[in-house]
Amino acid sequence: MSAHAPHQNADMDDADSDHEDAMLDPTEADEEIASDEDAPMDSDDDEENMQEIQLHNDSIAHFDAHKESIFCIAQHPVHPEIIATGGGEGDDEEEIGIGYVFECTPPEAPVLPASYQSNPQPVERASLPPLYKLEGHSGSIGSITYTLPKGQYLCTGGLDGKLCVWQSDPSGRKYRPLAEAAEVEEINWLAPCPHPNYPNTIALGAKDGSVWVYTINAADKTSPLTIVQTFYIHTDACTAGAWSPDGRLLATVSEDASFYAWDVFGEAAAAGVGAAAGSQAVVGLTAQDERFKVEGGLYSVAVSPNGAFAAVGGAEGHVRIVGLPRIGTEASSTGSKGAGARAKAGGGKQAAGSAGQAGQILASLKAQTDDVVTLSFSAPPSTLLAAGSVDGSIVLFDTAHRFAVRRHIPDAHAEEDEEVEKAVVKVEFVRDVPGGEWLLTSCGSDGVVRRWDARGGTAAAAKGLVGEWRGHRGGGEGGLVQGFVQAGGRWIVTAGDDGVALVFDAKI
Repeated sequence: MSAHAPHQNADMDDADSDHEDAMLDPTEADEEIASDEDAPMDSDDDEENMQEIQLHNDSIAHFDAHKESIFCIAQHPVHPEIIATGGGEGDDEEEIGIGYVFECTPPEAPVLPASYQSNPQPVERASLPPLYKLEGHSGSIGSITYTLPKGQYLCTGGLDGKLCVWQSDPSGRKYRPLAEAAEVEEINWLAPCPHPNYPNTIALGAKDGSVWVYTINAADKTSPLTIVQTFYIHTDACTAGAWSPDGRLLATVSEDASFYAWDVFGEAAAAGVGAAAGSQAVVGLTAQDERFKVEGGLYSVAVSPNGAFAAVGGAEGHVRIVGLPRIGTEASSTGSKGAGARAKAGGGKQAAGSAGQAGQILASLKAQTDDVVTLSFSAPPSTLLAAGSVDGSIVLFDTAHRFAVRRHIPDAHAEEDEEVEKAVVKVEFVRDVPGGEWLLTSCGSDGVVRRWDARGGTAAAAKGLVGEWRGHRGGGEGGLVQGFVQAGGRWIVTAGDDGVALVFDAKI
């Protein structure tokens, strides 16, 4: 594996074109799993899963090929009906990482016999069939993602420290192993880069605190998986990472309570935005700054839609808002690509970076009592930041009004009469749907998926609850929802700790 300096990746369009020429030949694909094969159901646990689904199941389809927990889920960026999941199987000594690709489109309802009307019996619903099985990890798959913009590669990160990459055909239905790397002890997260000039680039954060950025190109036969950058400043596990919407900066946080915004491709430096003192990052804040310090570490990060600031969530309900540099004329509401080109042609800087409030702590918030493990910004014109906590609550901050609390939902994922864990695992605003900027979807340890109208109203005692979907065991019975995807807003597909992925129709 070879490492490239950032400037060597300045023009990826040609590489992307080469990649298109080198797309997967159907004859090279691994053997696909036949669609009529039955998913193995050898254990009592599988039978219990089916019983629970039949007890209360709002889903319209399910996928149950996993024998153990599903830890992560991803959705194809071009074909949103294509879903990839990752988990693990086996005991602690012989555990392996297993993943699947399947299509979440529900099959047609079966035609019931005429005798059903006189003697109705429950009709067992068949599981969605797998399209491909992901194998190669010796430890559970803890993170999974498709690359941007076309989903040409599927990447998995394992608790074995291995990064595995599969190449997909244009339909997203055929795959073959492409490359792998094992540089760290354990991978905590993966994030695809949205920068249009650097397609098929991903970042990962590791248990040892390191951050790695790779680019993938199947046309490069000698090194299809190439290191772009590595960063080693975090001193404890790197718990979360997020790209700015334009892909110019990568923000990461750590259990050591540090935050960094990395200039991965050197565009900030080219625009005159210098790195933080003694750091490889353009912004760096640590626990040594008492104003920023969060005892217990940081566990979540998100970047605002305009890239002006990042939100980081940590222990005991703490949230910090940190200003980021604005890089490039296209990042400015008054700039234009033409102006940037003229500046470059004239010998000036193409994109004068705006230091502004970069590196400043814009707000210190605390509206929850336990770790903030998930954050999501709404799309404009809405100006909300949602924070989900292990205490079971969701808080909505208004970023346009000094981050004032717009709403606090104290028991967003806790049944009233249950004394069980009530953590919120993920919050995410709906994208690409008219009005979706006001709709927030959440999941948690109660095994329920809920959707909220951030504007409030009279629904569900004014909490803004507009829908909920059940089917996972939850309630402390190993059925928490580890994550979900919801491209287009209507279809919600979950990753269940009970080993089942459920498909819900949210009817937007």
